[in-house]
Amino acid sequence: MSLPPEKASELKQIIHNHLIKMNIHGKIRDVLAETVREDLEPGHSSLSEEDFLRALQRRGIVDDVMKDLRFSKEVPDTELGLQSTPKPATHFIDKDPTKLKKTNMDPARRYLYLQVLGGKAFLEHLQEPEPLPGQVCSTFTLYLHFRNQRFRSKPVPCACEPDLQEGFLLEIHREGLGDGSKMADATTMLSICDPVHLVLIKRDTSSETTLVSSYFLDWRTVLSSPSGKTSIAVELLGVGSECKVTAGVLNLSLELYPPLSEILSPDIITTQQSLERQKTAEKERLFLVYAKQWWREFLEIRQANQSKLVKIFAQDENGVNRPVCSYVRVLRAGRLLESPRQAARFVSLLGLEKAPVVGGGGKQEQWCSLLAFLCRNKGDCEDHATLLCSLLLGFGLDAYVCVGTKPKGLAHTWVMTRGTDGTITFWESLTAHRYLHQAIDPDAPPLAPQPRPSYPYRTIGCVFNHRAFLANCQPSDAVDLCVFDFHNQSQWKAMSEEAVGSVCSPGSTTSLPPLPPLCGPSLEPSAASNQLELELRYLVVEHRKDLGLATVWDDHLSYVLSSALAAYELERCTGTSCGNEEFQDAVRRAVPDGHTFKGFPIHFLHRNARRAFATCLRSPFCDEIVCCRGDHVRLAVRVRVFAYPESACAVWVMFACKYRSVL
Repeated sequence: MSLPPEKASELKQIIHNHLIKMNIHGKIRDVLAETVREDLEPGHSSLSEEDFLRALQRRGIVDDVMKDLRFSKEVPDTELGLQSTPKPATHFIDKDPTKLKKTNMDPARRYLYLQVLGGKAFLEHLQEPEPLPGQVCSTFTLYLHFRNQRFRSKPVPCACEPDLQEGFLLEIHREGLGDGSKMADATTMLSICDPVHLVLIKRDTSSETTLVSSYFLDWRTVLSSPSGKTSIAVELLGVGSECKVTAGVLNLSLELYPPLSEILSPDIITTQQSLERQKTAEKERLFLVYAKQWWREFLEIRQANQSKLVKIFAQDENGVNRPVCSYVRVLRAGRLLESPRQAARFVSLLGLEKAPVVGGGGKQEQWCSLLAFLCRNKGDCEDHATLLCSLLLGFGLDAYVCVGTKPKGLAHTWVMTRGTDGTITFWESLTAHRYLHQAIDPDAPPLAPQPRPSYPYRTIGCVFNHRAFLANCQPSDAVDLCVFDFHNQSQWKAMSEEAVGSVCSPGSTTSLPPLPPLCGPSLEPSAASNQLELELRYLVVEHRKDLGLATVWDDHLSYVLSSALAAYELERCTGTSCGNEEFQDAVRRAVPDGHTFKGFPIHFLHRNARRAFATCLRSPFCDEIVCCRGDHVRLAVRVRVFAYPESACAVWVMFACKYRSVL
C-alpha cells in the first residue's frame, strides 16, 4: 500500500516519537556493548548486522517496540473518512484524517454511500499554480444535504482538476408512522424523490466565500444496478447569470448498503421520474394560470396597483422561477437558538452581498435556496428575510416577508409579525432591529398628534409566508398609512391558500429544494477569542514600535473590559442594556486618581486580525488610543467571540488605555 509523501513523513514522525519515549537508543547501546563483549571472547567471528538483530530479538527489545506501537487494521472503503449519524444530523461531521473511525451502521437501516472521486474541467482554474507546502490558497469545499442530514468535505486547493476525494454515508429512512426503524426496500426508495443537494463553495485567501454551483442529484439510478453500485459524472452548472455555463464536472460513485436483493429495471426508474416531472409541471402550469388571472383582477381594482411592488415569482441561484412563498418554510432550530430575538441576531450576523452582475444594467436578482445561503454564509436582503421569517414561524409567531422600498425608492425586503392583540412589529433582518408600526390616520384633524415612524421603510407592495400571499390594494402603498388587516378584502387581496399550497407546501412538487436543518457552531468561542486577542496585541506592539513607542499591557484592565463586551452582545440579542453600572465601577477602581481612561468598542462579523486592526485604525478615536503618548501609559485590549449556528459569529473588540494626565 503506497502512502502520499505527507502521510509517510507523518508516520515516520509518530514512530520516531514512540522510540524516543521508550529510550530505545539507550537500550540499543546496552545491547551493543554486551554483544561486543561477547564477540571479543575467543572463538567468535566479527559482529554482523544479523547477529545484532538476533541479540535485540533475544532480549525482547523488538517485541517491546511492536507491543506498544499499534496500527489499526486497514479500513474498508465504506468506512474511509466517514462517520454516520443514526438520527438526522444537526451538525457538521468533521473528519480528521489522522483518526479514522469505523462507521456506526445500523444493520436494520439502508444506507447510500456517496463517494466523490475527484473533479475535472474546472476551467476557470486552468492557470491556477500548484500551491506550495504551507502556502495559503483558494479552496473548494463541497456541502451535502439529504433528508435532514448534512455533511461537508475537507477543503482542497482550487485547481482545474480539484482533488475532491470524500465519502459520505447517507441514511435512507422511511417516513411512515412506525416505519422509521424498518429497512427501506427498492419500491420504497423509488418513491423517495428527495434529491441529494450538492453545493460547491469557493473560499479565497481572504476567507471570502463564493457560490460556485448548486446541484440536485437524483440518486435513484443506483436502484437498477446489478452490483448495487454505479458511477456517474455530474456536470455542475454555474449560478446566477452563469447558470447555463458549466462550472466543472464531479465524478461520483453511488453504492447501497446492504445491497438490494431485487433490483429494479431502468425503465421503471425512468418512468417514475417522468411521472414526477409531469405531475410537477402540471401543478406549476395550473398555478401560473391562476396567478395570471389573480394579477388581472388585482390591476382592475385601481390604476395605481400597476406601480406597486407585488412579487409573485423569484429566480433562484440556478435561474429557476419559483413562487416566492416556496422560499419560506417553518424552520425549528432545536437547541441552537433560544428565542425569536436571538434568531434575528443570528440572521443579522450572516453577511450581506448582492448577486454579482457582469457589466452594467443594475441589480442581478437571485434568491438563494436555504442551503446555498447557509453554506456561503452571506446573501442578499431577500435571503436574510426569508430565513428570519422561517425561524420566526418555527417559534410560533405569525410572520410574513414584506416586499417594498426604502428611501430613494430602493427595493427592499424585511419581516413583519402580527400579535394576537393586533400589534404590528417590523423586523429588519440585516440588523436585528425591531420597530413597532402605528398607522397614521390621514383623516385626523391637522393638529391631532400622529405617531412618528422610526422604521426606514417607505412603501409596501405585498406580504407572504409559506401559506399566504397578499397584495396591498389600499389607495396608498406608503407604510406609514398602511393598515395590516389581512381579513379586509378591500385593503389586501389574498391568493387562494389552496393554490399557494399546491406548489409551495413541503412535498407538493419535486422541484422544491428540501429544507436543511441548521448546524451548530463550528468554533470554540474561548479559544477563538484568545487567538484573536493575541494577534491584535502583536499588531498593536508592531504598530507602536514603528512609531517609536513602547507598549506596556495592563492585563487586569483588559479583563475588566470583558463585562462591557458581554453587555453589548446581550443588548444586540435582547434589546435591553444591563451591567453598565458594574463595568463603570470596575473601571473607576482600575484607573488611579489623576489618570485618564479611554475605551473604543467595535463589532465585526469576521475573525481576521489584520482586517479588524486596519478598520479600527481608520477611526480617529481608536487611533488615538492605540497611538497614545504620555506619562505612565498602559494599554488594554479585549476580544469576545460569540458563536452562533452555521459558523456565524459576533466578534466584539475593545481597545482601551489609561495614562497620567499632565496639564
